[in-house]
Amino acid sequence: MNVLNQLKQHKIVAIIRGANPNDVMDIVYALQAGGIHAVEITLNSENALELIKSVFSKVKEGMLVGAGTVLNTTAAHAAMDAGAQFIISPSLDTDTIRVTKERGIVSIPGAYTATEIVKAHAAGADIVKVFPASSPQYIKDIGGPLSHIPLMPTGGVNVSNIRAFQQAGAVAFGIGSALVSSHEPVNDLYLKKLTASAAAFVQAISQQ
Repeated sequence: MNVLNQLKQHKIVAIIRGANPNDVMDIVYALQAGGIHAVEITLNSENALELIKSVFSKVKEGMLVGAGTVLNTTAAHAAMDAGAQFIISPSLDTDTIRVTKERGIVSIPGAYTATEIVKAHAAGADIVKVFPASSPQYIKDIGGPLSHIPLMPTGGVNVSNIRAFQQAGAVAFGIGSALVSSHEPVNDLYLKKLTASAAAFVQAISQQ
């Protein structure tokens, strides 16, 4: 199964931003234990490119790794060279979409308005990250006329509302601080809590 289909199947992308580089592999394994199959390491994190390389090389089975906060083509190339399997941006830069697709990598640019979302899709985006995700109702409203465009709400999704976002038509979800906190000490207790939290998110979108 290719990367795009895996993202759509598993749906949740856990965002790791600002974590201590020494803790990232433990965080990734804890997320994987809870059923998460994709992580985004933001490029404004310490040693981001090295971390992408590490996750890509060490966790080959059942875990995708992508780069987030990719703002331009230079950053996109660096991330893809490091092994990023998908490229996520908070904003819309059509050149970044272009170079990502030229290299056969999944492109997930950020957009918010209908005009931005259509422009991102026309430029080649595989999924459009709706950022910030103000509410499930917004996803439902914007998806009415744009039902052909896969949407990934990010920046507002939590375990209490992720099911509502799913019912509103989202195909995937970017989840940051509601899942992975960069402010808590990473110890055995935190990692157990993280695995349990990941499992709760997975369960929330598995309900029939």
